[in-house]
Amino acid sequence: MRPSLVSPARFQTNTFSLARASALATALICSVPAFAEEPAGDGHSETSWSLGVGVISEQKPYTGIDREYMPLPLIQFENKYVHIFGPQIGLKLPGLDISDSQRLDFSIVGKYDGSGYKAKDAPILDGMSKRKSGFWAGAEAEWKNDVVDVKATWLADVSGNSKGQTFSLGLERSWHFGGSMMLTPRVEATWYDKKYVDYYFGVRDSEARAGRSAYTGKAGTAIEVGVRGVYLFDQRHSMFLDVGISSLPKGIKDSPLVDRSTENRVMLGYMYRFR
Repeated sequence: MRPSLVSPARFQTNTFSLARASALATALICSVPAFAEEPAGDGHSETSWSLGVGVISEQKPYTGIDREYMPLPLIQFENKYVHIFGPQIGLKLPGLDISDSQRLDFSIVGKYDGSGYKAKDAPILDGMSKRKSGFWAGAEAEWKNDVVDVKATWLADVSGNSKGQTFSLGLERSWHFGGSMMLTPRVEATWYDKKYVDYYFGVRDSEARAGRSAYTGKAGTAIEVGVRGVYLFDQRHSMFLDVGISSLPKGIKDSPLVDRSTENRVMLGYMYRFR
């Protein structure tokens, strides 16, 4: 990961940062209880829930915005009907067992997305109208198998702020080392439609000024690569580390609000599993 040259770090606890960071923690929260689960008759626990705390360091692409360092509470709950991870809730639909080693799972999902900003968040945003965060809903399908897990997610902004849509397709595989360590590399492509990009990275005619020309966003696809590691002290206590970097689509990189071609983040945390 390339280090960023930014002004002194700041700690932020605003809604934008908390919601975005919680969403980034979703995969981590899921994997910790699954890794820690004790063998049962059918290999799955009826209910699992965990609490934890972490810290996330993230660099967003807006020009002049500080790198953020932020503490983050982590909550996970799952049973055979519902799963809750951070700001996301999923209603499980009937799945399909393809074979002993392959299964398809389906869910209706909803989440709060914190992609909004205020004019005070960075100098380049001074004079921009506030961009609101929103509630998103859609569908998710996951194919679990012995080679690589595949997940596809479609979401739409049902709050009507951006009126946008996204579609993501991700691949990941976990390797276990002994009974205490798990390593999971991943790659994910996320398509953002024109309305999403224009709302969060576009510049309206009324917002244009010297050094910030009017801009209409274009649809595009971001590619993220990353890896997460989990270390299990015992069946209850675990630590995790996640590192990820995303290559931004041309429609975002061309925005006069942006001076980076990538976003990156690092997250470290602790989880306690109750059952």
